[in-house]
Amino acid sequence: MANKQRKLWYLIGGALVVAFLAYGATSFKNNLTPYVSFEEAMKTASRVQVAGALVEDSSDYIDVDQELHFVIYDEVGVEMAVRYSGVKPANFEEATQIVAVGSWRGDVFKAEQLLVKCPSKYQGVDEDPTQHSEEA
Repeated sequence: MANKQRKLWYLIGGALVVAFLAYGATSFKNNLTPYVSFEEAMKTASRVQVAGALVEDSSDYIDVDQELHFVIYDEVGVEMAVRYSGVKPANFEEATQIVAVGSWRGDVFKAEQLLVKCPSKYQGVDEDPTQHSEEA
């Protein structure tokens, strides 16, 4: 009798492990957001990521609504209008690349999240780090 009970508990435990693994796998898959081209983003209503550079003087932030409108362009020069609701990221205009996470809605990419990549503060340093300054 004890042997049958033990087998039953092993069966229940195994079923729970399989159920948790299946749940974890589907949750992980649903949270993946692929990078796509602008053209692909415009063809799907799914949540995707697009990356591009900010078109100069294209950003407009509306304080009252906390809404940011701007245009980015990709490596081949295709432009995409983006609308983001939320606080404007720091150093937005100095960004070398902007990653927008969201989906295409009508005639604009509606971003839920923005990732702003700014130039390194060490970029453009001409001084040879192996040489010491004479002034020191």
